[in-house]
Amino acid sequence: MAIRMTNGIMQTQLMSNLNKNMNRLSNLQNQSSSGVRLTKPSDDPSGVAYALRYRSDLSYNDQYQTNTNSALSWMDMTDSTLGEAGDIVKRIKELAVQGSNGTNDATALGAIQKEMDQLKNQLIDIGNSKLNGKYIFNGENFTNKPYDTSDPSFNASAVTTNASEVKYTISSGVTIPVNISGNDLFGPAGASDNLFSIIDNITAALGSNKPEDVSSQLTNIDSAAERISNARSLNGARTNRIELMQSRLKNLELNLNSMQSDVEDADMEQVLIDATTAQTVYEASLSVGSKILSTSLIDFIR
Repeated sequence: MAIRMTNGIMQTQLMSNLNKNMNRLSNLQNQSSSGVRLTKPSDDPSGVAYALRYRSDLSYNDQYQTNTNSALSWMDMTDSTLGEAGDIVKRIKELAVQGSNGTNDATALGAIQKEMDQLKNQLIDIGNSKLNGKYIFNGENFTNKPYDTSDPSFNASAVTTNASEVKYTISSGVTIPVNISGNDLFGPAGASDNLFSIIDNITAALGSNKPEDVSSQLTNIDSAAERISNARSLNGARTNRIELMQSRLKNLELNLNSMQSDVEDADMEQVLIDATTAQTVYEASLSVGSKILSTSLIDFIR
């Protein structure tokens, strides 16, 4: 049985086709102006799912990179202060050797004492080093000054700093400690090779003109120097690991951005070709439609 085609059916079909052509042209024009292929979930549901996943991964990656930068800043500061402490220990040994030879007069011994006091104050300043408002040698208690000289009972050689680790998350499930405690740097409180105890003992020996007591501290000075060297090596190893992770995160960022671009971004060359074709089709359908819609009963009567 033949289907009767009326003007109403033809007009309905025409309007449907015109809307389809117009929507396709509009979508292509949006893609060409924005450069984005996915403007709404219905464009490509699976592609949208991948795009959201890549965006989430990029957000995490950005935070990990921020963490690695913060960790490196902390450890760069630590390395610098450890280097200063190492130089001071070398000077302390030079002065100890000088003060232990037994030929110094009172003036020379007094000069060595004064320099020792200055070196001690410099070490205290190093122990109170801060980065972004945080004391780097006081563990998780980084808001409190570890070597508080304003305390009436302050004794640098008796200070016990916080030994807990300050950790940064630098990747999924990967954390790394970045700090060294004050006691790891200067020695345990009350220990014979505690740097502040060494200086106090040398200063007392110089004051009483006992060169043999000064000489007895040389072994402790060597022990302190080795401890600082070990701390600096540990800090350097951690720094190397974080720098490797930083490089890996940057490469991952490039890969994620590339995959996100493959999913989200439009192929501009193809989009422009398709848009030109869609424009031609739409204009042709308008031309044909104008002829169909202009036909009336009067035309058939003629």
